Amino acid sequence: MGVDLLNVEGLAQLDQQAPVVMLNLMRFHPHSLDGDGSGWDAYLRYSAVTVPMIKARGGTLLWTGDTKAVALGPRAGHNWDFVALVHYPTVAAFLDMMTSDAYETLADPHRRNGCAEHVIVATREAYSKFKPA
Repeated sequence: MGVDLLNVEGLAQLDQQAPVVMLNLMRFHPHSLDGDGSGWDAYLRYSAVTVPMIKARGGTLLWTGDTKAVALGPRAGHNWDFVALVHYPTVAAFLDMMTSDAYETLADPHRRNGCAEHVIVATREAYSKFKPA
């Protein structure tokens, strides 16, 4: 599996049929490791491949944005460049995508070339403004 840091054991302990929102925290290389533009450029290539994979599994990109500053807490080690929230209808859908041959061969190389660090945190909804009360 190309995603060597994927916490398969931890994700296996979650309800596989429950919806999940993945909080993505990314810090980019100044230059793509393959020499093709910046780390951001490589991440754009990664996104162009992964968004259709996400949609094919019933997921959706909810929100993305540039980070500006740590507002509360220790600043050391938290110098992220970009944040993304991605909804998957099930944990199993996320795992299916991340462990697919297509992700490993078509998407992950761009992620590795672009991201100096990429952390994905699985979240479970506690409250949503988007749902009727």
